[in-house]
Amino acid sequence: MNETKKIAYYISDYGFGHASRSVAIIRKLLLQAKDIHIIICHSFAMDLLQSSLRLIQDNRVEFRHVETDIGFFLKENSIEPDSSKLNMEFDEFMMSWPTKVEEEIIFLYKENISLVISDISPLAFEAANRLCIPSLGISNFTWYTAYKGLIEQGKLHKYKEAYEKMTYFFSLAGGQEEKWGNSGAYQFNFFSRTIDRDEVNRIIKRLDPHRDKFIIFFGLGMKINGVDLKNHPIWNNSNCVFIISSNMDIEKENVYKIPLDYTDSQNFIAAADLAITKAGWGTVSEAVVENTSLLLINRPNMTEDQHTIRYLKERNLCQTMDWEHFKSFTITDRYMEEVRIQKYSKPNFQFENEVEKIARKIIKILEEAIYR
Repeated sequence: MNETKKIAYYISDYGFGHASRSVAIIRKLLLQAKDIHIIICHSFAMDLLQSSLRLIQDNRVEFRHVETDIGFFLKENSIEPDSSKLNMEFDEFMMSWPTKVEEEIIFLYKENISLVISDISPLAFEAANRLCIPSLGISNFTWYTAYKGLIEQGKLHKYKEAYEKMTYFFSLAGGQEEKWGNSGAYQFNFFSRTIDRDEVNRIIKRLDPHRDKFIIFFGLGMKINGVDLKNHPIWNNSNCVFIISSNMDIEKENVYKIPLDYTDSQNFIAAADLAITKAGWGTVSEAVVENTSLLLINRPNMTEDQHTIRYLKERNLCQTMDWEHFKSFTITDRYMEEVRIQKYSKPNFQFENEVEKIARKIIKILEEAIYR
């Protein structure tokens, strides 16, 4: 009988994007290797993770509640970062950094972990390095680079030191990172959770039974609070059907809310003609893989957003709009026609879902870690 290989999988606590893309990888790992046991270290989106993995985990997944990082904080009634709040929370988080690292060292040692994966908490790399456990970072950015310009550079040195200790780095599409990964760095394109074609067809039939509507996935993310969109003119086109998240307080005949307990939102993105969203990598990736057109709300102060947008624009895969312009944006018949034309002229063949390729590479690294 093969020895069980244990992975500690750390997931950033900011929003649902890191959790969603981690679900895609974890699902593939569990399917490709029956002797893998994964302990997920996370807090914010634990319900999503547990719901997403409960049907296939086969007692090979554990969930451990731990605060992995602080992410971003947004200004009230805005989608822009609140640097003052961020600095205050960062200082508080770093006050207990030594204690947090020691707690993770004890956990990794007791569980006899073979490989540490992180998307993209620096805490994981610091602890793994102390025990000489191989570590792997997977992301399109690190919090060290994301915080540049928002947090004083001198305060970020512990984050930088931690990231410098990662053994391998999987850089995702659009990433503009430093050369992390002491034993190897690898590039991967977009990937997402697997689409259920029958479910996509059910969604389209439910939202557009006569096939004469323009379906729009409207996703500002589950971390946006206080942004009032009730009276936005975008809802006024009766030729459109909008898909929104359950936390948005919009009640219209042509608006459909994704149920709170529905975990695989990638199926709704696949059903849409257009996704209007921030440049969050998870949603963008799910749209690109399924050839859903993208209109991205531009946030100039978010470094990782700008890198993703630049990557997409170079490949003619998105349009962008600043927040002030978007406040009065309407969907016209001409705009819908332009989106449809663009959708069927995009080179989507370049962007196959790379989740299986990523999972295979992780398993190879894990095997090398076990038998080194």
